[in-house]
Amino acid sequence: MKASSSSERPYARTIDPRYAKRMTTIAIYSAKGGVGKTTLSVNLAWASATRSSRKTLLWDLDAQAAATFILATASPKASAREVIERALDPADAIVPTATPGLDVLAADASIRGLDVLFAQLDKKKRLRKLMDDLAKRYDRILLDCPPGLGDTSDQVIRAADLIVMPIIPSTLSRRAYEEVRDHLGHQHKGATPILPVFSMADRRRSAHLAALAAEPDWPVIPMASAAEQMADRHAAIGTYAPRSPVTTAVTQLWTVIERRLASSKKG
Repeated sequence: MKASSSSERPYARTIDPRYAKRMTTIAIYSAKGGVGKTTLSVNLAWASATRSSRKTLLWDLDAQAAATFILATASPKASAREVIERALDPADAIVPTATPGLDVLAADASIRGLDVLFAQLDKKKRLRKLMDDLAKRYDRILLDCPPGLGDTSDQVIRAADLIVMPIIPSTLSRRAYEEVRDHLGHQHKGATPILPVFSMADRRRSAHLAALAAEPDWPVIPMASAAEQMADRHAAIGTYAPRSPVTTAVTQLWTVIERRLASSKKG
């Protein structure tokens, strides 16, 4: 990871106490991998910090730690497992990024088998309580969730105000969305709302065009070569390709998300 000055502590920037009331959690979640989930998570977190000037935390819950690798500018002092077990303060696993106002709660291999860990802890609202601990420090918390349906997804549902679900455009995309929506609704009364998003959309492919036409109201994040550079550049696309179609689409999606959050709070 890239070097960082010792003075660059993630909690050094104090937050106006009024912001705690506005803290909301957005989970980027999919039942399957390979749908551009981490790419979307990193870029939405960037949009939150830069487009909305929100004090933002991206919590990497995926043991592959791709979001951590892309954004973190230092190594955490604690493992991801220790934070979830509440053995240590989350601050010890939070590191700054090169984007002002954006921090990462780092992931690592210690949270492989996260479903098992949550089951062992037998705390159904563990994530929610950790979010409450962080509410005074951040305006927005984004969760880069591991794929699958299990104890982790149940924790996410209880913790999140909105679930953003990336889906590869296909004839089965609506079915995949409905299956997850029905599962969440069946398991949780008054389940967290889900915002489906077409991810890695390639308009040169007839199957993708058909899926987009079938769901014209779903936001679309296009396929772009700029996304492949994120790991090498250790940055969100907007920092090095501000005019990329992905940057434009992510900014538009973030506007939709902010409006939905504001609308739900008014309700």
